[in-house]
Amino acid sequence: MPIFFAARALLPEGWAENVRFEVDARGYLHSVQRGSTPSGAELLQGPVVPGMPNLHSHAFQRAMAGLAEVAGATQDSFWTWRDLMYRMVGRLEPEHLEVVARQLYIEMLKAGYTSVAEFHYVHNDPQGVPYANPAELGGRIAQAACSAGIGLTLLPVLYSYSGFGAAAPSEGQRRFINSTDSYLSLLPQLAATLDDTQRLGLCFHSLRAVSAEQLTTVLGATDARWPVHIHIAEQQKEVNDCLAWSGRRPIEWLYDQVAVDERWCLVHATHAEPHEVALMAQSRAVAGLCLTTEANLGDGLFPATDFLAAGGRFGIGSDSHVSVSPAEELRWLEYGQRLRDQQRNRLVGAQQRNVGQHLYEQALHGGAAALGQPVGALSVGQRADWVVLDGADPYLSSVPAESVLNRWLFAGGDRQVRDVMVGGRWVVQAGRHRDEAASATEFAKVLNTLLA
Repeated sequence: MPIFFAARALLPEGWAENVRFEVDARGYLHSVQRGSTPSGAELLQGPVVPGMPNLHSHAFQRAMAGLAEVAGATQDSFWTWRDLMYRMVGRLEPEHLEVVARQLYIEMLKAGYTSVAEFHYVHNDPQGVPYANPAELGGRIAQAACSAGIGLTLLPVLYSYSGFGAAAPSEGQRRFINSTDSYLSLLPQLAATLDDTQRLGLCFHSLRAVSAEQLTTVLGATDARWPVHIHIAEQQKEVNDCLAWSGRRPIEWLYDQVAVDERWCLVHATHAEPHEVALMAQSRAVAGLCLTTEANLGDGLFPATDFLAAGGRFGIGSDSHVSVSPAEELRWLEYGQRLRDQQRNRLVGAQQRNVGQHLYEQALHGGAAALGQPVGALSVGQRADWVVLDGADPYLSSVPAESVLNRWLFAGGDRQVRDVMVGGRWVVQAGRHRDEAASATEFAKVLNTLLA
């Protein structure tokens, strides 16, 4: 049984010194002992924190990161960005998707993410026809995650319409489309592609892409323990369109239709009114916040101070992957609230006044719930997913444990991630992933093909 020793580690009850970890053959924590000795153990070279779950990813979009930063002839918004995304999707082949996803997942690991929820909605071939194996593209995602060594919750997306009221899909959406029946038949095929660090969940693209009948049918026909994800209230136009169609705001409408509970992840929820914030917090749904993407697309600011004050749960995701960094997501979650309120240190808890530690711990808990996986804590029975920060870094080595996360999240970044473990196996050591050079070479070839 492998044994590891950390001089400092962030446990569920807070920072502890001289911690000894034993990892079983499945890659789970068998024992965690405080105040121990390093005898017979592998020494970890810096402060140890649980690996961060990434609760929202569209892997293929990493290929277009940074390419939409050219002003168009009209006022740019999410909707003009989406046109470029559709053009990229039209050229994507299965082998391209696997290479892009593997490169992305390696970058995630090097930044400190140890598991990811892949919001996967590209199902069909470029003509909109299902592949001979309908699980072809989802299987490519699973293989990419396995190759990179990251934990995966695969979220195949039900996407049937282009707008509220079951509007017919556009040509650019043809690769995304499934009926209720084809979606339900896809789920067991995808489940058969997953390994021990991977699981399946449910996913509805958005309220504009599915009907109320589809929501209730799919929820009634599937495992009630699976996590459920949906994009909601990301853009003001979406809110306005929902009001025009139903007389209700998106979050209001969803709560009227289905029993939203702790297994739901409401992605973005940017435009939430106070009564909707209260609904989300009371239901224990996780708010899936993707700060760098929401900023890049000009979405707006989620009311995080009010949500946390009401006892709400959140996690973070990198979404379109203009940034692949948990430090940057959490930093901008706090900074957005500061800019809006013109005050400092907005997101803290009654028992935790260190902003960095409060943000990190809350994102761990919410992210683990959204992925439906035993991750996010260094405790017995949890998967051995952890990040070793660089103990030789002067910014981290010069402060007490309680200030480590403030230093990393607000004054440092990815360069301070030294080693990363997933399921008891090292996937990053001394800042390097074993396959990063080969992956980067293949990734460059795919980019040249896609962007030619």
